[in-house]
Amino acid sequence: MGGQGKPGLSYKARRRWSLIVLLVGLPLYIVAVVTVVNWLDRPPLWLELLIYVALGIVWALPFKFVFRGVGQADPDKKPD
Repeated sequence: MGGQGKPGLSYKARRRWSLIVLLVGLPLYIVAVVTVVNWLDRPPLWLELLIYVALGIVWALPFKFVFRGVGQADPDKKPD
């Protein structure tokens, strides 16, 4: 798993998984959400906006652990 016996994914693994989630998973999720909302016979604009905002927040919750600390420097990298 992690470098020095730390539980969870390593920094490099989290970076890779975050790229996969953003480049593959998010577009698939967007297509699925738009398809499902279109099946609802186009709800009123305010309700449609509320649905998109709520689902735009909900998609990231399961992946919170993957994105945590990805934008920072590698904590396992030894200084030169």
